[in-house]
Amino acid sequence: MVTEEKIRRINELAAKSKSTGLTEKEKAEQKALRNEYIQAVRRSLKANLESIRLVDENGREIGPLPRKYKH
Repeated sequence: MVTEEKIRRINELAAKSKSTGLTEKEKAEQKALRNEYIQAVRRSLKANLESIRLVDENGREIGPLPRKYKH
């Protein structure tokens, strides 16, 4: 789970990267935090998309969205 503290740290590292640069340790931390954030966004998006149901003009459920991609 990506906490507000982790998001704040991502932003701090981004700002420092633009101003003075990052150490190798900070670059590794930034990469790990960004990857964690991206994975959380993907999980959230996937859950939202999987919960979508199609209905016809009469309000009857006609099925979920077809799955084109599997990961």
